[in-house]
Amino acid sequence: MQECSFLELRCKEVVNVVDGKRLGHITDVVFDLQTAKITGLVVPGNKSFWNVFKNGTELFIPFTQICKIGEDTILVELYGSSPTTTCAITNKQ
Repeated sequence: MQECSFLELRCKEVVNVVDGKRLGHITDVVFDLQTAKITGLVVPGNKSFWNVFKNGTELFIPFTQICKIGEDTILVELYGSSPTTTCAITNKQ
């Protein structure tokens, strides 16, 4: 079993293998408290010229969508990804 700390994960760049787009670096890890398992990763949402100063849009990547965690990069497979807020993820009951 290979282990990796959050500090090591957040240094890696996340790349979508579907379109080759760089999604940024991990900002958070989401856990299921009942099972003590990771449910996914959070990266910054899309930034454009008009919303560069806005906060709150983040992209949740389900753990099942992670293809490979390498030394420098995390490869994910996302189709039609759209930003969601962290609140919508963490307040889920």
